[in-house]
Amino acid sequence: MEVSVEKTSELSRKMTVSIPEDVVQGKVSERVKKLAREVKIDGFRPGKVPQKVVQKMYGARVREEVTGDLIQANYVQALQDNDLRPAGMPQVEVVDAETGFTFVASFEVYPEITLDGIDGIEIAKSVATVEAADLDVMLEKLREQKKTWVASEQAAQEGDKLVINFSGVSDGEDFTDGKVEDFEVEIGAKKMIPGFEDNLVGLAVGDTKAFTVTFPEGYGNEKLAGKPAEFDIEVLKVESPVLPEIDAEFIEAYGIESGDKEEFLADVKSNMERELAQALKSDLKNVVMNGLYEKVAVTLPTVMVDAEIESLMKPYYENAKQRNMDVNDLKLPRENFEEQAKRRVALGLILADIIQTNAIKADKEAVRAVIEDMARSYEDPNEVVNWYYGDEKRLAEVEQMVLEDATVDWVLSKAKVTDKPVSFSEIMESTRQQ
Repeated sequence: MEVSVEKTSELSRKMTVSIPEDVVQGKVSERVKKLAREVKIDGFRPGKVPQKVVQKMYGARVREEVTGDLIQANYVQALQDNDLRPAGMPQVEVVDAETGFTFVASFEVYPEITLDGIDGIEIAKSVATVEAADLDVMLEKLREQKKTWVASEQAAQEGDKLVINFSGVSDGEDFTDGKVEDFEVEIGAKKMIPGFEDNLVGLAVGDTKAFTVTFPEGYGNEKLAGKPAEFDIEVLKVESPVLPEIDAEFIEAYGIESGDKEEFLADVKSNMERELAQALKSDLKNVVMNGLYEKVAVTLPTVMVDAEIESLMKPYYENAKQRNMDVNDLKLPRENFEEQAKRRVALGLILADIIQTNAIKADKEAVRAVIEDMARSYEDPNEVVNWYYGDEKRLAEVEQMVLEDATVDWVLSKAKVTDKPVSFSEIMESTRQQ
């Protein structure tokens, strides 16, 4: 085997491998002999077919198979011999397959990464606590979850729920297929297109109204996206919300069997603090990742970016299939996913280099602690722990989390970290948007 490697760009390589004819013939001969013992041909007893007959009938196919096997084996060997790490599958072209053959493999290699930029990286670490006002807000949310509705004869206002009949027309086309009946709308829930709920304010039972609102540009139905629509509505019912008191019955509904208010408040605050700790951890990790992405320069293999774009687009295609849509109608612009794909690929390469260079491991005790912490909120924690340890794939996902956490800790040990005070609501909202 003769091998030559040409560097065609910073990451692109063109590797030419030549296989001598005697090697090809040797492999072909071996396979023909084996085939002669197995093949069934009329006029010959099993295992007694002459090799010349087998060669004549199957020689071309055998040589093609041998060529494929030799390409695979010699490609891998050539990579090892030349210390090359391909970042994706190669494009292979066979140049000559008559007397021996030569194949050319074109591929990209993993980039060299320099971690010098990490030293002195500046990290703003968010810090927050659960204040009394935060607890009050949470209690109101819990009351909202248990609210009931009572009929109202008054004009509808923010927070009220209406039952309506409505129809809609856009560009002269009835897109509601007639009248939609007994449809519930909560004013302020923002579940309808912008402007629709606002037009219900002030209406009472029996009222009718015609109004025009415009569908958002990114609306799922392309025929309606960005277009104005005329709605006609009729109000059948108006209901106002009634929030429950925080009494024993309310408290018991949230799992505190004693119905004791102090125990309930302590439990709610404890849950908030646990959520806050997770949010702060997630925010810090995101800040570290942003810092790495900005400070560590890395040339990205095109093949990896393309694969990541496909991965990001996949859920949209799967969703379209579930809705019986033609995926070709989606027309997803690849450039919309390019920056996110580049960030993911870059960080994956940077983290892998940090882990390898510094021999960072996923500590078994840390893995166990994470699993037990996740299991704590379930009725039977031991069952959850066994569920993770009973499946290698699930366990590997937790190990990867712990490995990333250890890597973040390593970066923080090199960084200049300053505290950034934030409120409970700010950090929770920020985490939801990440």
